[in-house]
Parts: sequence; structure tokens; C-alpha cells
Amino acid sequence: MILTNCAACAAPLAHDAPRSVRCKTRYCNSTCQHDHWRRGHKQICKKIHRGGNAEQYHADNKYKGAVAVAVEACADDTKGQTCYICTEAVHWKTKEGLVRGCACRGTAGVAHVSCLVEQAKILMAEGEENHLEMQPRWDRWHTCSLCEQNYHGVVYCALGWACWKTYVGRSEDDQFQRSAMTQLACGLGQADRDEERLGVMEVQLAYEKRMGVHEVTILDMRSEIADCHDGLGRKEEALEFRREIYARYLALSPDVSARSISHRALCLSGSLNDTGRRAEAATFLRKHLPEARRALGVRDPTYLCPRRNYAFSLYRDDGVRHYQDDGPSRDNVVEAVAILEDTSSTARQILGPAHPLNDGIQRYLVEAIEARFV
Repeated sequence: MILTNCAACAAPLAHDAPRSVRCKTRYCNSTCQHDHWRRGHKQICKKIHRGGNAEQYHADNKYKGAVAVAVEACADDTKGQTCYICTEAVHWKTKEGLVRGCACRGTAGVAHVSCLVEQAKILMAEGEENHLEMQPRWDRWHTCSLCEQNYHGVVYCALGWACWKTYVGRSEDDQFQRSAMTQLACGLGQADRDEERLGVMEVQLAYEKRMGVHEVTILDMRSEIADCHDGLGRKEEALEFRREIYARYLALSPDVSARSISHRALCLSGSLNDTGRRAEAATFLRKHLPEARRALGVRDPTYLCPRRNYAFSLYRDDGVRHYQDDGPSRDNVVEAVAILEDTSSTARQILGPAHPLNDGIQRYLVEAIEARFV
């Protein structure tokens, strides 16, 4: 399902494209299949089949690569420490090193990705077998059991591939297979792999449309696709997506929650800032931030990002560039500095100092402080 291009010519494939009999590799047609066989597929076809066929084989390989990237990225933070699950520095079976991508501090939260994966799999299997509540168990695929904050960056990406490789063999209508695809897309986004994430999201969106799901689900997925366009530098395209999505959410009110509407409003504000529409963004946020505060709460990361963006729109307003001692620009900059200082403190408390959101807040804070003295 994630392998959406022909293995021979790389052309996009329909969801029902033909597959090879043995390893289930997908092709446009028999001509592409025969060409691929002659160009070397013959030598690895059996290996792919033994590895669980094409999708499973691909997922396993991507997972191994993602774990290696995560371990390397966390090497300085985890040096001299041991896994809080197995208490070893090096995993006994995979020989992998340690990671930490949550809000834990000190020696807490350090683990092997394989140990985190095994923990999640055991909890999920137990829940399925005994018909227990599954959501808290599913959360272990993306949330630290110690600090209860989401993993981030390349650690989340590794867990996304782990989740996908665990459930990829299930049928398309299985809830966990579909949730695993969402998990993978989120992980790819955390690692800034937006081209790959976009491919996953488009596959999932096409499937959900075939299933005839509720419009809100479609809008949520389109919002994720807008995030992909953002990451790929397609800012105007992302803005158009978000204007349309926000308008549809308002039209669906009160059938959707205030929390959902606030979230979409804040996403739209980010696009307004990203495309240079800072005055519009400031006006929009001035109206919606109080509503978002009530709906999301001040400690929700979804609220922290637009609060940062609001400060950005204040000190980067065109009026600031033509600074006047007694003009409204001075008030804007002072307000921006105060907001960013408070947001920075909250973000560090909730998400931990290593979370990437902190870097953006600190960068904006430095700029705002400099603008104050222009």
C-alpha cells in the first residue's frame, strides 16, 4: 500500500495495480514486470518473499535505517546511559544504541527503539486478546510512558516505521493497519521527510474516500497534506488548502468540536504568516487565540505554536521596520517579547529542552529583542 510506484518504471500506480505472484511487488503491467526481472529482480525475489513480501520487506528495511538515524542523532544525549526497560547500553539482539526523543530529563526516558516497540506490541496484543480499552495502549507507539509527552524528531520517525511494519500485513479495513499508516505519516513529518509523508497521506486519503468516511475525516487528512506542502516549500498551495478546510469546518459547526475548529484556525494563521500576510495573521490570531486558549488549554503544544506565530506577526509587522519611539510598533514589539518569553518557559516545562519547538521560539525571541532596540 505504501509502495505506490511501479518497481520497474516508477510510474504512479492505482491501488489495485497488478502484483507479482511470489513476492507481491507491484507493476504497471506484465511488460514492466518482465523488464524488472531481467534487470536483477530475479536475484532478490525469493529473499523478498521470505521477508514477508514486498510491503513487509520494504517496511522492515526502512525501520532499520530509521533506527540507525535516531541512534546517531541521540548519541551525545545518551552517552554512558542504559535503557530503562532492559537496563542494557546495547540491545542484546539488534545491537542498537540508545535514543531519547521525549520530555524526560536526566537519566529518565533513555531506551532502545526495539524495547519501546516490544513494549507497545505486548500491550496491544494483551488488549486485543482480552478486549481491553485500546487507546491508552496504542499511545505507546507515539507517547513516552514516563513523561506522557509525544516523541519527536527522528525517534518518532523510527517508531512510525516500527508501527507500520507491525501492522502492514493486516487487511486494509483493519483499524490498526489504518492507524499505523497515520502513525507512519506523523513520524515522517517529525523527521521532515515531507515527500515520503505526502505519498503516504495521499494513499490513505484515497482509501478513506473509497470507504466513504465522514467529511471531517477527509478534512483532517487534507490538513495533513497541507502540512506536507508546507514542508516542501509550497506555501501558497498550503494556504489555499487551509483556507478551504477552515471554511468547511465553520460550515459544519456545531457538528465539530470547538477544539477542532480552533486547531484549524491556528493552522491557517501559520500559513498566513508563512506567506507574508502578517497583518492579516495578527488580526486573525487576535480574534482566535482567546477561543483557542479556552478550547485547547495553555499547555497544549497546538496552542503554543500559534501563540509564537502571533508574536512573530507583531514584531515582524511592516510598521516595526519603520520604528518610531512613540508609535504602535514599540507596543507591538514589547508585547511580542513578553509573549515569547512566557511561551518559551511553558514549552520547556511541557516538552523538555530538546524539543524542536523550543529552537523556533528562541530564534523569534532573539529577533524580537533585537527589534526592540532598533
